[in-house]
Amino acid sequence: MRISMSLPETLLEEFDNVLADRAYNSRSKGIRDALNDYILRYKWINEIDGNRIGVVSIIYDYNYKGVMKQVADAKHDFKEYVDASMYIYLTDIYCLEVVAVKGDISKIKELIGKIMRLKGVENVKLISTPDIDSLIY
Repeated sequence: MRISMSLPETLLEEFDNVLADRAYNSRSKGIRDALNDYILRYKWINEIDGNRIGVVSIIYDYNYKGVMKQVADAKHDFKEYVDASMYIYLTDIYCLEVVAVKGDISKIKELIGKIMRLKGVENVKLISTPDIDSLIY
């Protein structure tokens, strides 16, 4: 099946550089692999349950009007699951925020979903493990 999509020129250039670096013969194959990886990560996140500890990384354009406040508001809405956070200026435009989370993964997923939908947010990732209480026998 054929599809078409619009991409920012810089994103396509970066993608093409990755494809060249990984010796892909076609852009279509690279897009299929990227989509498969995205679906696999989505399924993995949806399959985990219970209490977890982890780190959520958020990259956003801190010049985008209101994005820093909206991220702060989202963390505040889920404050019982947020242990700590810090941010690092990556460039003149982008900021990396790292949020330590702990508790019911379904609530942590809600927090992640809320942040992912914000305009100005470029990337959100979760790394988690079972809560330490679950690991002690």
